[in-house]
Amino acid sequence: MQIGLVGLGKMGGNMRERLRNAGHEVIGYDTNPELSDVKNLVELADRLAAPRAVWVMVPAGRVTQSVIDQLGGILKPGDTVIDGGNSRWTDDEKHAEELAKRGIGFVDAGVSGGVWGLENGYALMVGGEKEHVDRLKPIFDALKPEGPYGYVHAGKVGAGHFAKMVHNGIEYAMMQAYAEGWELLEKVPSVENVREVFRSWQEGTVIRSWLLDLAVNALDEDEHLDKLRGYAEDSGEGRWTVEAAIDNAVPLPAITASLFARFASRQDDSPQMKMIAALRNQFGGHAVEKK
Repeated sequence: MQIGLVGLGKMGGNMRERLRNAGHEVIGYDTNPELSDVKNLVELADRLAAPRAVWVMVPAGRVTQSVIDQLGGILKPGDTVIDGGNSRWTDDEKHAEELAKRGIGFVDAGVSGGVWGLENGYALMVGGEKEHVDRLKPIFDALKPEGPYGYVHAGKVGAGHFAKMVHNGIEYAMMQAYAEGWELLEKVPSVENVREVFRSWQEGTVIRSWLLDLAVNALDEDEHLDKLRGYAEDSGEGRWTVEAAIDNAVPLPAITASLFARFASRQDDSPQMKMIAALRNQFGGHAVEKK
């Protein structure tokens, strides 16, 4: 299948490579000419055969809005735009409505996998009308991990990004639990090998997970995380998850507390946030602040 891909950063660039490895033709555009296959979005559209499919993989908010506005003026009826960034689900509804007026379909795709997606595949949570989603199934199948899981048509427009938002909220809480446990183990004098305690949990325990594996990786690189400052950003999706919980009267004490812990990290050098920062760097390549 042929597809356009806008945004060739850490995620988009690896997605282009994974799709090409699966035999798909990808025409990529990026504002960095060294990464781009074409000079602009008009050339990208011209290189694609109708009906076109263009996947947008750029920062959420104004950048995404700008790209979708431009594509709305370039693409033709029957084409489809996929937003695979971390957009808020309410923006998806607006984008779908705007593009539908021009006869252009819209699909939102929550994408998880970070810098490991090229090798392991990307978990995909997709929202949109069945006709648009079904046409893109070969692309989703190429991006997802091998096996029966890792892809879901979650529902209507916005459902994909809503599901990814909740996924990230759960991720916040899980990382916070590992970080709190790590700090307590480091604090107690009788525990002399915290890193190996974490390693021992990787097999046979109910708390084993990929995040735990990444925590061990981080501790192998810096046993006591002495090189890191206890500061961790939040992507915004944790906030949106808590806001959605309030709107729907759903109690989220663990996720809410983990979000507030991120805020606390910006006031002092928090030991827990060293682990959060290390985990975010391990799975997503997110920047860390060195001492």
